[in-house]
Amino acid sequence: MTIRTIVRYPDRRLAIPARPVTVFDATLQELAQDLLETMHAAPGIGVTAPHIGVPLRVVVLDLGDKDGARTYVNPEIEWLSDEMIMHREGSVSMPGVNDEVERHARVRISYQDVDGNMHNEESDGLRAVCHQHEIDQLNGLFWIHKLSRLKRERLIKKFEKISRNS
Repeated sequence: MTIRTIVRYPDRRLAIPARPVTVFDATLQELAQDLLETMHAAPGIGVTAPHIGVPLRVVVLDLGDKDGARTYVNPEIEWLSDEMIMHREGSVSMPGVNDEVERHARVRISYQDVDGNMHNEESDGLRAVCHQHEIDQLNGLFWIHKLSRLKRERLIKKFEKISRNS
């Protein structure tokens, strides 16, 4: 297990859609473990392979609940509720800043585990928000692009100031 370097905004790799995983082997299991270690060290509750410069559709979430850490390979949103919620979001690639983002309250996703087995999961609240946030990232959509232009520009300036002072 290795803590990997996190790609920082505005790195162009964060805007590239990730490729599907096609090989389910020890290398994938090692990537999932590295993502977990990297996410905990960041600290964060979710991370994708693109966050560490690996352009594959892999997500690790650890919401601190009874489910513990979970790895989602090739996740896809199958259904979104009509009901919307606001939730404060941020990113391990843009530490120190966050803002309210509107998301669907409930989702159903399909995904594979690290062994390639197919699963479906319905979630609501924080887990639903995380699924949408991380799948957007896998699709090359960084979370700040869900904000208005004014909010996004303000957040970028704040992040640049934090980055200069650290």
